[in-house]
Amino acid sequence: MSDDSPTPRELLEFLARGLVEQPDQVEVDEVRENDQTIVLELSVARDDYGNVIGRGGRTAGALRTIVKAAASRRGERVFVDIVDSSPPPR
Repeated sequence: MSDDSPTPRELLEFLARGLVEQPDQVEVDEVRENDQTIVLELSVARDDYGNVIGRGGRTAGALRTIVKAAASRRGERVFVDIVDSSPPPR
């Protein structure tokens, strides 16, 4: 394993930016739990949620699988949550 491999957070951000129409709105917050589990909270522009979730949740599932695999190679335990952090429309 090389030291210059991206962190799970960087990988998630990179993949999400490639899926959305407004890549500047992609945010990934990292929350460390007491048991050393890392939760990555992904938020995107309101119109882009469909792109990161995908039909039947397949894209979201694929993102989770890829990030978990990358994290396990680093000896980390990571979960990906797709969160809605935008205010509701008026």
